[in-house]
Amino acid sequence: MSSQPGTRALAQAARSVFWLDDPGRPEALPALAGRVEADLVVVGGGYAGLWTALRAVERDPGRSVVVLEAGVCGQEASGRNGGFASASLTHGFANGLARWPAELATLDRLGAQNLRDLGETVARHGIDCHWEETGELSVASAPHQLAELEERAGAMTAAGHEVALLDRTAVRERLDSTTYVGGLADPHGTALVEPARLAWGLRRACLELGVRIFEGTRALALGDAGAAVVVTTPAGSVRGAQVALATNAFPSLLRRLRLMTVPVYDHVLMSEPLSAVQLASIGWAGREGVGDCANLFHYFRLTRDDRILWGGYDAVYHYGSRIARELEQSDRTHALLAAQFFEAFPQLEGLGFTHRWGGVIDTCTRFTAFFGTARGGRVAYGLGYTGLGVAATRFGADVVLDLLGGEETERTSLEMVRRRPLPFPPEPVRYAGVQLTRWSLERADRHDGRRNLWLRGLDAAGLGFDS
Repeated sequence: MSSQPGTRALAQAARSVFWLDDPGRPEALPALAGRVEADLVVVGGGYAGLWTALRAVERDPGRSVVVLEAGVCGQEASGRNGGFASASLTHGFANGLARWPAELATLDRLGAQNLRDLGETVARHGIDCHWEETGELSVASAPHQLAELEERAGAMTAAGHEVALLDRTAVRERLDSTTYVGGLADPHGTALVEPARLAWGLRRACLELGVRIFEGTRALALGDAGAAVVVTTPAGSVRGAQVALATNAFPSLLRRLRLMTVPVYDHVLMSEPLSAVQLASIGWAGREGVGDCANLFHYFRLTRDDRILWGGYDAVYHYGSRIARELEQSDRTHALLAAQFFEAFPQLEGLGFTHRWGGVIDTCTRFTAFFGTARGGRVAYGLGYTGLGVAATRFGADVVLDLLGGEETERTSLEMVRRRPLPFPPEPVRYAGVQLTRWSLERADRHDGRRNLWLRGLDAAGLGFDS
């Protein structure tokens, strides 16, 4: 199909993040000036850092906590994503089954409880993020993908998940697109949120519970001061008994973690609101979050005012792990996404996009978060959420706090927590390997899922690249 409908639809799209372009956005907080002290210093004000701060004071109301954020809380990945809050802690059931089959029942139980607790937190603090327990629909656009879904459905059912395999007719009753030949409905594993509003609500909850948050305050280095750790900033410092690092895609203050993740740019479009007629033309009465099953995949959802968020596919890594504002816009990728949108939903031709943006995600070689400590257990970290951190960061916050407390818990006994993934190689091998992997994944999508020698080698080593 011609890309012309997509090109026309992008003509009026603002080069900004829809979720952040919100009149309810809070005012920025002052930067740190001078020296302060705290029991716990959290570096990073996205989901991972905010959940760590909030859970710290919920678990120990007397604990003094300081959060340092280089920009504004929630302005990076936490405010730019699709808003899929997944119960999975393992980047999906299949990845968990492949990596930790003996622990998967425990991981699934902990993940389901974590999602319930997240919803309870949203309700208790009155966070207006349009929490919708919609479930998720995984859709197949090729017969080999449907076969993979059938295998997954059997494994998930055997593990106690209530899922339903859908044929072409059944999936079109839920979402009317000729692109999809079948699907898998998981009604309990996903809630949808407005991501920036969730971050802002967590920020407000932290402030109300006495957490001190300094925005516009970049953490520069870690230093020792007796039994304490000092985090230096451009205009001051924080002396803390413990430090939690939550910078994710951005360079860690622990140099040894620099090769453990790579920053990947994900790009997104937001449509104008659909009319009642347009919405009826595609069905979607269940409002599920949707993801397709290709290696280079799309994810999409409805908003509270019936816009369609459409993102994914073209995960982009830049040489040298480069991160820059100008990389958030890509004429090529946004045009490609727009063309693919109208291939999936030709009945929506004439619909325009109001916003186009991108954001950087931290991906690791096993696709799931990993954890650890440094400086004699006084510093702990969790990173590598690989695009599935909306809910998993809450679980990760408790893991980090357990590690800082030296506690042996069900969480810290998990192999997922005890073992770290293999690092990415240094440049230029890193860039070449990522590009070869992306090329191979795209090729597999075009050849009935057949994985070439490179991908089979990565599979054997338990390695991968994803967004």
